[in-house]
Amino acid sequence: MSKKKQPKPQWLTIVGIGEDGVAGLGDEAKQHIAQAEFIFGGKRHLALVASLATGESRAWPTPFDTEMGDVLARAGKRTCVLASGDPFFHGVGVTLARKVKPEQMRVLPAPSSLSLAAARLGWALQDVEAISLHGHAIDLIRPLLHHGARILALTSDGDAPAAIAGLLDELGFGPSRLTVLEALGGPDEARRSARADSFDLENINPLNVLALDVESTPDARILPLASGLADHLFEHDGQITKREIRAMTLSALAPRRGELLWDIGAGSGSVGIEWMLAHPSLRAIAIEADKERAARIRRNASHCGVPGLVVIEGPAPKAFARLEAPDAIFIGGGGSDAGVLEKAIKALRTGGRLVANAVTLEMEGLLLAQHNKHGGDLIRIAISRASPVGSMQAWRPAMPVTQWSWVKP
Repeated sequence: MSKKKQPKPQWLTIVGIGEDGVAGLGDEAKQHIAQAEFIFGGKRHLALVASLATGESRAWPTPFDTEMGDVLARAGKRTCVLASGDPFFHGVGVTLARKVKPEQMRVLPAPSSLSLAAARLGWALQDVEAISLHGHAIDLIRPLLHHGARILALTSDGDAPAAIAGLLDELGFGPSRLTVLEALGGPDEARRSARADSFDLENINPLNVLALDVESTPDARILPLASGLADHLFEHDGQITKREIRAMTLSALAPRRGELLWDIGAGSGSVGIEWMLAHPSLRAIAIEADKERAARIRRNASHCGVPGLVVIEGPAPKAFARLEAPDAIFIGGGGSDAGVLEKAIKALRTGGRLVANAVTLEMEGLLLAQHNKHGGDLIRIAISRASPVGSMQAWRPAMPVTQWSWVKP
């Protein structure tokens, strides 16, 4: 009989530490730090526990090693990693959990900076929008800006609060109250507030959490939560999937958590942008042959709070080369070009959804052929808008759109 393989013993301890250092640690955390053969952390954290440490202290390298090579090389030895607050809230614990099995780790968290901020402000944490802007574009905050919202944001440095205040003022949220909570939990803790449109706080501690109590003006740029954003929220040259058609297209694409969309012939990028707005885990690649439109897509993505939208500049289907296989595909432009539909179908993952819209007879003919070959759903969308006729109003029909949607078996 073969011996059952024994699991590796618990060798790694992750200790959350606050700005109060050793004073805020429990006895168990202190014991593991003192007994560790190796202690990893930022220079600031290592300095905070220097009075306890007896093992070898190793500061994180620059740039930060997301593969955790040095830590993993100590597997089987008593190793301690120091983290800010809760290691599993945008912390190093998340990175280590991808490499180390839970049964090999002991995690001793401290309160996160957001928990401390909510406690200082008296805010119900379950009602707060939380976002990390640490190392990310501040444009990510745009979709959260709704009148009455309360937002807690992790920032990158002491300059970020002023930059965020400027963005809010620019977007019509000038009356919003911004509170900077600095060095939470430590001896240098401070709290200062100012309106976004008159933000004048200076010498802000790089370790800060920004709390936003959002108030809007009548002309504020608010991104609604439903699909089908107003066309004027996008910069475009007329090549845009119109609001009503876009809402129906997103419904047919049926985004699901963590999925990737290819937006082929993206035009203004509106479909890919709204796909990403549906959930933070969603990703999209916009494929656009026109250089000016590709630049416009990047601007629209930033202005709509999804700067992570990837733009591939080049013609389809050539641009498909070496792209990650998508979970969903939308073809809004260029679908009648040779090979685009066929290669899109081939690239789609099993179980993935493809939605293609046609306004020309040529593209409609291709969709009819694909529907006859593969099945799926074929619908025709006709929208009419009221417009003036002399002193009265009449319906003016837009060009009808033929839409084919299909799930790859």
